[in-house]
Amino acid sequence: MRVVLDTNILVAAFATRGLCQDVFELCLAEHSILTSEFIIDELGSCLRRKLKVPARNVRDIVVFLRTQCEEIAPKALPRNICRDRSDENILALAISGGADCIVTGDNDLLALKRVEGIPIFNPRQFWENLSK
Repeated sequence: MRVVLDTNILVAAFATRGLCQDVFELCLAEHSILTSEFIIDELGSCLRRKLKVPARNVRDIVVFLRTQCEEIAPKALPRNICRDRSDENILALAISGGADCIVTGDNDLLALKRVEGIPIFNPRQFWENLSK
């Protein structure tokens, strides 16, 4: 399965133990994680500014993601799909990368439920969907 993990899921996966970390590890082991320059930049910024992760650790995380995930250069969306314009980067990645789903904690994205046939799950929904 080709999965887009939104930045908020990745931040939680690297910052805490819990469901997001489990989702990330499962996707690394059994699925393909799609990422983009936007997600990698946003993740680095969040880790440095909000969580005060040392720059060296952030660089290590970025290198890890670039080697373990499939990095896509998404095409711009033809129209506004989401309330939050920055979330369109996630949607464009999913569409351009042929994702099977998006996992996010972002309410603006979750409100869409699906985009161009791609389901949008919160981490719990994703986890439960895999165990069916």
